[in-house]
Amino acid sequence: MLNTGEIIIVEDDKPLLNTVVKYLTLEGYHVTGVGTAHEFYQHIFARPYAVAILDVGLPDQSGLVLAEYVRKNTEMRIIMFTARATIDDQLAGHQAGADIYLVKPVDFRQLSASIATLLSRLAPPSIPSLLAREMPQPLSSPWRLIRSQWILQTPMGDSIKLTGKEFDFITLLVINPQSVVARPELLSRLGYFNNESGNHSLQSLINRLRNKIEAYKFSSPIQTSHAVGYIFLADIIVD
Repeated sequence: MLNTGEIIIVEDDKPLLNTVVKYLTLEGYHVTGVGTAHEFYQHIFARPYAVAILDVGLPDQSGLVLAEYVRKNTEMRIIMFTARATIDDQLAGHQAGADIYLVKPVDFRQLSASIATLLSRLAPPSIPSLLAREMPQPLSSPWRLIRSQWILQTPMGDSIKLTGKEFDFITLLVINPQSVVARPELLSRLGYFNNESGNHSLQSLINRLRNKIEAYKFSSPIQTSHAVGYIFLADIIVD
């Protein structure tokens, strides 16, 4: 007998995606597999799903942003299915809305059991409302750093005016795209001492910058790598 509820999984590793879809289908679930956030949005606006299985490191948008959108606009339950295993990563996943956080490699029996647990306490799935069709950010547009004006531009075209320190901080992150910049290097390059006062100043700068970004209804792409440093986890163009 088939399990009730439609499941959608977004995973950019195509062989893994195909394997998971095949396994869950054999388990009796109705499964849709997609490889990008853009495809994910297209599907959830077309039909209702009960459970979303989300990878974090997608090519066009962080799975954390997808999780926040799903939690705010649908009744879907969320499983994060990712290789990111630190406590900070798991906390970020749950704060974004994940019901269950599974670290790869995952025993597929554990994944199936997690789905069954979520389905057992679900309300009927629904399609996002028309108001919710305003996606958190257009997936084809990157962020943009306009150096001549010290402006960080969101994918929606909003301009966030940066202070000198904020501009220097963002620049240090984006000159090595998708790479973690160590905290000691940031302290040194920004002119802070590597002591309690300097670390407090750096954290205050990051908090202010995140607040500026989140004021435009975007999840901050400035992510913490636990005990290492920081990374700008989104596509960005530097002008």
